Amino acid sequence: MNAVWIVDDDQSIRWVLERALAREGFDVRAFGTARDCLRALDEDSPQVLVSDIRMPGESGIELLQKVKERRPATPVIIMTAFSDLESAVSAFQGGAFEYLPKPFDLPKAVELIRRAVDESAREAAVEEHIEATPEMLGQAPAMQEVFRAIGRLSQSNVTVLITGESGTGKELVARALHRHSPRAAQAFVALNTAAIPRDLLESELFGHERGAFTGAQQMRRGRFEQAEGGTLFLDEIGDMPAELQTRLLRVLADGHFYRVGGHQPLRANVRVIAATHQDLEDRVRDGLFREDLFHRLNVIRLRLPALSERTEDIAPLARHFLAKSARELGVEPKRLSEDAALLLAAFDWPGNVRQLENVCHWVTVMAPAQTIEAKDLPPEVKEGARAGSGTVRAVAPVASVQPVGETNGAADHALLPPPQVPLAVVSSLAMPSAQEAARWAALLEREVAGLLATQPQDERGAGNSELMDRLTREFEATIIRAALRHTRGRRIDAAMRLGIGRNTITRKIQELKLEED
Repeated sequence: MNAVWIVDDDQSIRWVLERALAREGFDVRAFGTARDCLRALDEDSPQVLVSDIRMPGESGIELLQKVKERRPATPVIIMTAFSDLESAVSAFQGGAFEYLPKPFDLPKAVELIRRAVDESAREAAVEEHIEATPEMLGQAPAMQEVFRAIGRLSQSNVTVLITGESGTGKELVARALHRHSPRAAQAFVALNTAAIPRDLLESELFGHERGAFTGAQQMRRGRFEQAEGGTLFLDEIGDMPAELQTRLLRVLADGHFYRVGGHQPLRANVRVIAATHQDLEDRVRDGLFREDLFHRLNVIRLRLPALSERTEDIAPLARHFLAKSARELGVEPKRLSEDAALLLAAFDWPGNVRQLENVCHWVTVMAPAQTIEAKDLPPEVKEGARAGSGTVRAVAPVASVQPVGETNGAADHALLPPPQVPLAVVSSLAMPSAQEAARWAALLEREVAGLLATQPQDERGAGNSELMDRLTREFEATIIRAALRHTRGRRIDAAMRLGIGRNTITRKIQELKLEED
């Protein structure tokens, strides 16, 4: 039941809202004072609470505070005839869903309440997940493959190489691999090899003896010793200097190492997980990375998808990061409007999940209302989404677990970062794998999301948009163009391949002006 409670000392306001909402199918209860509402809250709760701000006894702001203490997920809309800055600030600081000045347009007020009810339903659906946040979020097929890979590797001590763009969460995956392994009770030690100066990196990794170099006043244990029995995560392994690559190769080969300045070999009982955003095969070909070390690390390769390849995860991740930012800042979590969510889905996210987290932190601070609208997003996201609304990313295969001996040229090529490809020329690409072909619907969904998010206001009314017709024409044109290219222009052959008639393909070619291509 869509239960809406109205609290207002003005009987006429209660009467008007009650009847308008009842006509829309809402179950409505009305109260003349905050005290009556709070008493009812002991036994029941609404999906949405609409309250006046100035009433005899407790005010709407006081009611808001008490409702948020007892029912934090309930959206509260504050009404007031006194549209002053202090009232608005107090309402939003208290966690109000929206601020509704009187007199209000009744249909707009009903629409606002409906939006709050929808938000309440969405919050209820994800509340359990938010309360018990998993270590990693992802419903996209690509991320489900990552989760399966972690599961398959959970009882293994094998070396893993994690690849993927910056900000995709490679360290999170490394930590998950450690947490679900037999070494979970021992240390997880992480080292970003690109962040340590070259002359200090050797000592960081292997430690040093007292007097090994100027400033070495005492013996120091390196990361290998600190991770003894556990897991050592080497991030940005592609940037490791050549001389250290040789030492790391020796440890991986025979399990022994020496501290800097030391003469006593030490045994390393450590699982190594390496990560890089670079193409190690290219660096091997360029002489920047040892081939033998590459093969030692590349026992199992796990590729993390870019955020633009998992658009269905963007909204849940954004909700998670908004809740996280709110906890850190001590404020009420903000909510995404539908338009804002569409715009986020249309953006290409070059910084991936890390960039999304930063954007959520930004809007938590900067967005003026509790509901984040598309206009509240940072300029780079709005401009990037509009610029990219006609362009989609060609998706590489999802995360795979491959023994090094089973790779081939095609598989290696599929691991390269995917290029930017216009939708109109997707048909001209080489034949995709089964996994790639299964992703076309996600690409199309992302394209549509971008167009809807950037659609002009005057095209959103009934009958004003030609978006469906335009997309259908582009879709048909792409299919027929690909079929004709495959059959080298033979229309009858293309029609038979597509399962349509000869006259149909001729008519479509004329309607879509494909003869001009």
